[in-house]
Amino acid sequence: MNKLLTTVFALAVTSVTSLSAFAQGATGDVKAGETKIAMCIGCHGIKGYQASFPEVYKVPKISGQSAKYIVSALTAYKKGERKHPTMRGIADNMSEQDMADVAAYYAVHGKVEGETLPAKAPEAPAKVAELVKKGACVSCHGDNFAKPIDPSYPKIAGQHADYLFVALKAYKTENNPNVGRANGIMGGIAKQYSNAELKALSNYIAGVDGDLKVVPQSKFR
Repeated sequence: MNKLLTTVFALAVTSVTSLSAFAQGATGDVKAGETKIAMCIGCHGIKGYQASFPEVYKVPKISGQSAKYIVSALTAYKKGERKHPTMRGIADNMSEQDMADVAAYYAVHGKVEGETLPAKAPEAPAKVAELVKKGACVSCHGDNFAKPIDPSYPKIAGQHADYLFVALKAYKTENNPNVGRANGIMGGIAKQYSNAELKALSNYIAGVDGDLKVVPQSKFR
């Protein structure tokens, strides 16, 4: 186990360094981002909105997500490392500056001054706690799953359970042109679990208080 964690941390440092280098190329502007979200709000700006590919699930909450992670995710779609056809099509038409601006907007969208989160997530049921420990989840995502060790990693506390489940399964998928996520760290971790275990993890993390929200845009309220 110690050897596994050492390997995970080594890969994490490499990944963070790479993503940081990309992020330094453009500085996001919140106001500019507000003018570039037309392709986002039709899914991410409607509470309860569901995607239907590769299965039915709620699209992720992105208001309150870290800007650096949003940029890294969009970049992964553009490079084809994430294979969801709709998101790949959207990201492919975004410049580095577009990504930075949209990310800056969503990082502060819906934020309420004075809101604080617990430093640590509530205790998980024993079986789920073992799953969290097995994947060393808090080592990257933080003790409360809302303060990752680097902002290029996602906040996951309070994210939709069904989305988390689909995302985790995607890291296990190989040789599919339309489904899957090529990430060595998460791929190695996700493949340790059965789908039933991934669902249990997702349900627990979804119930933890976090920064993530769905904030309806004015035209959808």
